[in-house]
Amino acid sequence: MYVPGYYEFFCPVKIVAGHQALEKIPRLLGGLNAHHPMIITDKGVVAAGLVDILLAAITPGVRIGAVEDDVPPDSDLKTVNRLAGVYRESGCDALVAVGGGSVIDTAKGVNIVVSENVDDLMQFSGAGNLTRPLKPLVAIPTTAGTGSEVTLVAVIADPARNLKMPFTSYFLMPDIAVLDPRMTLTLPPAITAATAMDALTHAIEAYTCLAKNPLSDAHAQLAIELIGQNLLKVINEPENANGRLALAVAATLAGVAFSNAMVGMVHTLGHSVGAVCGVPHGISMAILLPYGLEYNMHKNGHLTAQLLLPLSGARVYAQTPAHLRAQHAIAAIRQLNQRLHQGTGGRHARFFKEITSPDGSARVPAESIEAIADKALGDGSILCNPEELDRDDLVMVMSHAWAGTPLDRDLVKKGGLQIR
Repeated sequence: MYVPGYYEFFCPVKIVAGHQALEKIPRLLGGLNAHHPMIITDKGVVAAGLVDILLAAITPGVRIGAVEDDVPPDSDLKTVNRLAGVYRESGCDALVAVGGGSVIDTAKGVNIVVSENVDDLMQFSGAGNLTRPLKPLVAIPTTAGTGSEVTLVAVIADPARNLKMPFTSYFLMPDIAVLDPRMTLTLPPAITAATAMDALTHAIEAYTCLAKNPLSDAHAQLAIELIGQNLLKVINEPENANGRLALAVAATLAGVAFSNAMVGMVHTLGHSVGAVCGVPHGISMAILLPYGLEYNMHKNGHLTAQLLLPLSGARVYAQTPAHLRAQHAIAAIRQLNQRLHQGTGGRHARFFKEITSPDGSARVPAESIEAIADKALGDGSILCNPEELDRDDLVMVMSHAWAGTPLDRDLVKKGGLQIR
């Protein structure tokens, strides 16, 4: 096993998970000396009835200061500033974020403004600009994917400058993450698939990229195993509460893993596909994951081989010759994408050219590949990828992910891999 000479691992978030986890929130808030929280969510979560479930669980012991549901799909500066004003006017003393990554990032942004008592959130953008603890924050994820409930990052858009600004600090990490399967039971199959593949990518890149360490490995391996055992089960049985809880736990485990081990080229390209073409992040992760493993295999194929055990189980792992395990692990991911495609009625994309916009046009035109590669070169996640990447490499990988064709030995100039 790889044991680095030095590493750091940190996760101060209290994780509360179970079928009745929501009912623990009044006691948990009391332990933080908070009694008048503001709930931040979005209209989709409200329409699904999830806020009603939360309120029924916690209002016997908690006096809610405000419920705000006008959070956009991408967190933005205007929304953060408006919600900070509501927080102050309502005399709140804590935040409860109920939603996916955008909602939780918005709550993190609001927490900076109200805790630092400022009007300009952007003075805290970047890394290390927060120097003290913030107000209590409870995160309740309604998707099993982003891991935002245990991460130290928030991304807030500044539309006036057409920028997405990252905020990074250990003080941004929620105090408590509450994982309750009732919060994901109504998640549609296609979103269930995409968010779970986002979590799977977090775990796999954490396990195979340069900043891995033994503690992140342990979290990543269990996350991969839980997703491998439960994702298709939940697609076929959407009301399977045990399976939903397992996926929620897996997403949190993966969030802890990649927060301490970073990610690589799958995220490098995925961030750029999202920026250039607006493809949802989980879909990009699902498509790009096998290509990232193929590209890096000559550098870390022994680690990719180890993925076969949590992905496919002990029997398949034992019956597969050692020199074929990496290839079989990648094939297992492609097969998973194919089964998700079938299980969602074709809504889960397997490659980029089959993603269409509402008007039927290509969401990722072939001519966008070079722009995607150009933007990817500036992404920070490229630094922890096992193999170096230049523009030609990124174009080559994107071209194959667009068409749905595996990488070939002759096409990888840093070479040595054989998939077919």
